[in-house]
Amino acid sequence: MTATDPESDRWHYRPDHLVPLNPLFSWPPSPRAVWNWYRGAWLQITALTLCMVMALVVYFAVLPPLDSMQSFAFGWMFRIWLINMVAQTLVAGTLHWWLYIRKGQDMKTKFDRRDLTRNNGVFTFNNQVYDNIFWTLGSAMTVATVYQWIIWWAMANGFVATVAFAENPIWCVVWMAFIPMWSGLHFYWVHRLSHHPKLYKYVHAVHHRNVNVGPWSGISNHWYENILYFTTYFIHLIVPSHPLHLLFHNMFQQVSPILSHSGFEKLIVKESEAARSGDFFHQLHHRYFECNYGTSEIPFDRWFGTYHDGTAEATTRTRAFKKQMYTK
Repeated sequence: MTATDPESDRWHYRPDHLVPLNPLFSWPPSPRAVWNWYRGAWLQITALTLCMVMALVVYFAVLPPLDSMQSFAFGWMFRIWLINMVAQTLVAGTLHWWLYIRKGQDMKTKFDRRDLTRNNGVFTFNNQVYDNIFWTLGSAMTVATVYQWIIWWAMANGFVATVAFAENPIWCVVWMAFIPMWSGLHFYWVHRLSHHPKLYKYVHAVHHRNVNVGPWSGISNHWYENILYFTTYFIHLIVPSHPLHLLFHNMFQQVSPILSHSGFEKLIVKESEAARSGDFFHQLHHRYFECNYGTSEIPFDRWFGTYHDGTAEATTRTRAFKKQMYTK
């Protein structure tokens, strides 16, 4: 794939295969491929498993009792905000330290050969990392926390249906497994909307300052974009959920972008692969903009003609589409 691709020298590293999509939606069906896809997602150290472990720890050790959330009070509201801030800072800060400060794996599996940007007026504070931290902790965590306050309060007061694992174990497990799929469905349409030229110019461009992404870039978004992005949580006002469902959804929506924007495909410790990290599917989006709007979990991009599989042909097609969008 790379030998005949004139774009290949723009990458420091990229996978030697086409960007994969979830085989659940392929035809003819391939049960083995589907099993391997979900085994790789749930039975290895990935964004999914990390977020699930974090949700379980928070649920059993930190989360306030649901009945304490029946009225808006400083104690539990501050704790929810602190949970979000600590989780985001711990994961993004640790990953940034390992990859970009300590350079623990040097350039191994790093997509872009460039370092993160300093002394660049495009970014707030003239620094990409400071810019990303500001928009993540200031904008994203504020909006996410306010939405969570509303949902926790509604759950505590019985304004929405909740479920218990002991009484509905099958539904609880099925809904937990479908949350990442719902997240991908919601993300595609919100993200596609944010690429409308007018909305992009004033809102989504804040995120796309990051062509060469890092761990803090994941949800470094404008306020208006975060107001849209985190509406994904409102599904729990409709679909009966357990508090653990909302916690997992919170972690997945807030923490998994840290890994997908890490800039490295894999985390390597002592010459061994420790975890899957970056997402070349989304890395292509940050390089070419008007492609791969969704995730590889639901192939909306293939269905709507915006799928970039990593080939030169896809790059040519994407550039033509972008030119058409901005010259109408």
